[in-house]
Amino acid sequence: MSVSTPGRARVGRPADRAGARRATTLAFAAQGMSVAAVYTTVPAVTEHLRLSPLLTTATLVGVALTAGVGSFLGLAAVRVAGPVATMRGALLTAATALTLIGWAPGTATVICAYVLFGLAVGGLDVGVNTRAAAIERAYGRSVFGSFYTAWSVGGVLAALLTAGVARLDRPVGVGLAVQAGVLLAVAVCLRTHALPASQVPSAQPPLGRRLWLRLLPFGLVLLVVYVVDSTVSAWSAVYLRQTLGASLAVAPMAYAAYQAGTVVGRATVDRLVQRVGTVAVVRTAALVVAGALVGMAMAPSWPFAVLAAGVVGLGASVLAPLCLASAARLRPGASETVLARLNLFNYAGVVTGGAVSGLLGSTGEFRLAYAAPAALAVLVLTGARHFTRPPGTSGA
Repeated sequence: MSVSTPGRARVGRPADRAGARRATTLAFAAQGMSVAAVYTTVPAVTEHLRLSPLLTTATLVGVALTAGVGSFLGLAAVRVAGPVATMRGALLTAATALTLIGWAPGTATVICAYVLFGLAVGGLDVGVNTRAAAIERAYGRSVFGSFYTAWSVGGVLAALLTAGVARLDRPVGVGLAVQAGVLLAVAVCLRTHALPASQVPSAQPPLGRRLWLRLLPFGLVLLVVYVVDSTVSAWSAVYLRQTLGASLAVAPMAYAAYQAGTVVGRATVDRLVQRVGTVAVVRTAALVVAGALVGMAMAPSWPFAVLAAGVVGLGASVLAPLCLASAARLRPGASETVLARLNLFNYAGVVTGGAVSGLLGSTGEFRLAYAAPAALAVLVLTGARHFTRPPGTSGA
């Protein structure tokens, strides 16, 4: 029997579901590219504008703080306009911020540009993860890992572009302008695709303080993940440049290796979850991260640090998508609110990792900045038992 209403005919079609997944994958890749573009150009921007180490640290911490504010702005935007419109607006704002960072004539301008970028990436976080949670419900199986694989691929490409621009001795603004153009193109190409409304329960219990308690294990794991992530992402280029004597062209390679490791980890996480279970994956990843951080701290030269950064990425990469997916299943009909709350731990980790690593680095103790987070793996091990499997999996 044919369905006479055109709108109903479209809702939930496999083509719509696949189209939504492709569009969201592009948005994740663009977000990964934008974050990498900012972090890997820190040494070049710092040297170009002659920023002090303390001001650089304060600026990057400010990016994380404003991203937290942007997360709640993104939540409001999702409720009013939907996740796709939120992603589009955040990408346009991030593209503007990248251009301003690259061509900023002075300190005040570049600080404002970094703040604008923080707001944009915070809003984009909520938009892409809310959309990803809805798509995973539509598929009925774990697909979150594939989105974060795209995020990591975008980061690798951006880091390599930064290195290439430095090797060609071109201004940092050239590379950032190119990457801003990519974000602009993705924003223009984003389309809304219908997803099955029946996948979202119509009635949900009210959100309250008990939700915070249920989110706490995921929040602690996510905090540790982003302490590690910000330590590697925000400061690996500076670590290679200042402590290990790498050139500006080589300095971004640790970030590139870190993101390459995350590509491998995230490309396999969905299959690993289905085969051995979420808890086993989380525990193994925590041990890998701890060992690799120690290796990075003890690296005698930049090639060893680059290799260790890749292994850190391999282990850390699977934790964030599994946290977000498990948390979103606590309230499927209000996933945007749950994810916005969980993002507080995300940004707390970014602020903590970025601030502590930056302060240690400014005093010449970058090696300690990489060794200290290894001890936090115990928090991940204790929180692993709270992780849930997506519908349709049969892992142990």
